[in-house]
Amino acid sequence: MARILRTSLDPRHGPGISRARRPRQWQNPPVTLRLGVLEGDGIGPEIVPAAIAAADAALRRANTAVQWVPLPVGLAAIAAHGSALPPSTVEALQTLDGWVMGPHDNASYPPAHRATLNPSGALRKHFDLYANIRPARTFRNVPATVRAADLVIVRENTEGFYADRNTFAGTGEFMPTADVAITMGVFTRGRIERIAHAAFQLAGRRRRHVTIVHKANVLAATAFFRDICREAGERYPGIALDDVHVDAMAAHLVRRPADFDVIVTENMFGDILSDLAGELTGSLGLAASLNASDRTAMAQAAHGSAPDIAGQGIANPSAMILSTAMLLEWLAARHDDARLADAASRLAAAVDRTLGLEIFPRDLGGAVTTAAFTRAVIAQIFPE
Repeated sequence: MARILRTSLDPRHGPGISRARRPRQWQNPPVTLRLGVLEGDGIGPEIVPAAIAAADAALRRANTAVQWVPLPVGLAAIAAHGSALPPSTVEALQTLDGWVMGPHDNASYPPAHRATLNPSGALRKHFDLYANIRPARTFRNVPATVRAADLVIVRENTEGFYADRNTFAGTGEFMPTADVAITMGVFTRGRIERIAHAAFQLAGRRRRHVTIVHKANVLAATAFFRDICREAGERYPGIALDDVHVDAMAAHLVRRPADFDVIVTENMFGDILSDLAGELTGSLGLAASLNASDRTAMAQAAHGSAPDIAGQGIANPSAMILSTAMLLEWLAARHDDARLADAASRLAAAVDRTLGLEIFPRDLGGAVTTAAFTRAVIAQIFPE
């Protein structure tokens, strides 16, 4: 079974609730779910359809299906609806069980649209997608800077040092004069507690080790984050707990990533460290990600829109496919659906096997196109 089944937030275990690991006794009949498809910008219209095609194959193999609902977002939505994130898209998402989100390229938006919150940030904020789960691991035969890694960065996704998510309206950045720029970092007990519990619950399904990343020697707010995570850890006596300064963690990821299991940290630290971990383990093209609340989830690769290669058919769809597998696993847990769990496992395992055969897109040193890689993944789902 693919290791993806040890990376996703389990929606059955709400924040602040410590429960023993629930056995996977999938008793309920399969449900038909409706999932949004938001292709986004840049390479999004190439890698998102690839992920949907591969997911459909895995769902068929597991004898189930979902209904995909295409929705406008990004530059195409600006052209058609006058907004990068039309209200109709947000309204539709409220009726769906989750969605797959492609990357955005808000730097290329017209000036008026660049001044607003980007589509991804807006959705994370609107739906309170507080847990950003970002696994990083080495793959068999994939060239990597580090020899072995299998860790998950659990990133608090709604506040911290990212100013677009730490105020009720607008952003936490302002300029009192033309020569002074001020940005706020906001940390609140309730939001720290829920991400801490998510991290400990995830560690309970993995190797039972949590590392808190902070900068308490300089930034008092991150000492607050560390201390509340420690308090949460008291409810999980079987899980080892330590903490590391963020700068030291960057060095540790390079030197000894195999020593870490689940890393929990604030928003900006988690974003930076997960990008580093993705590159160290092979490429950001392999960096999967899930954004989740207790009610819904968004699959979104950790990498950007790569406008320099957009439209060339050479983008690596692995991260988007693996993110979609994480979404299927999250939905399987939420709905006690064995078929969805089977599809998630088959989808992740197919990517593993394809990479193990050294079928590599260009970011991994190969020459395989997006379409050819997707066909290879589907062939692993339906082997002859």
